Formats: sequence, C-alpha cells, structure tokens
Amino acid sequence: MNAEEIRAYCINKKGVTESFPFDNNTLVFKVLDKMFLLMSLEKNPLSINVKCDPEIAIQLRETYPESISPGYHMNKMHWNTVISNQELSASLIKRFIDESYQLVFKSLPKSKQLSL
Repeated sequence: MNAEEIRAYCINKKGVTESFPFDNNTLVFKVLDKMFLLMSLEKNPLSINVKCDPEIAIQLRETYPESISPGYHMNKMHWNTVISNQELSASLIKRFIDESYQLVFKSLPKSKQLSL
C-alpha cells in the first residue's frame, strides 16, 4: 500500500482526524484525539506505526522479521513499525490498521465510544 491508500483507508473510519503534530513528515491519525497510526512520509519504503496487542506484536515480529519491528520512537511493547513492502499484502496491512483502531477505540471512555 502507498501513503495515499493508507490515508484514504484511515480517514474513512468513524471519528478519525489527521494532523502533523510532530513535524511536516509524520502524519498522525487519531480516533477522538488518541493516536492509532503514525505514518512517515519521507521514508522509502513507506513505514507506519500501529498499536498492537503485546502478545500478537511479538508473534508478528517473528513471522515477518523483514517487515515488522518494535515501534520506532514508541512503546515497544504496544506498537509495531510496519514497512509496506512486497512481503505484506494490502489486506494484511489493513488488518493491522483495523486492529490498531479497535484497540484505541476500546480504550476510550464509554461516553466517547457512544458519541460515534
């Protein structure tokens, strides 16, 4: 997937906003003001950081060592850096995005969840 495809996929989710809070090269997607995806626009190949269940994160890193690593500049237990390359299909990357979104959404107070 390229940056435009990832952006389009993320921005179509409920309650999602995008911004550049850190610099002009790191696009951040939030669900109700909580980050669920960061995307570096300057790296080639493209990489994203997504939230992940800690046990699954380790399994993914072992299964895809060339494409998935502990989250760059993030809590290594809860975030993975995913490189968009030939090893990972678009559907797999979308699954990672969906899981990250759901983890963050579920962590929101019930009142905010219901507002969506």
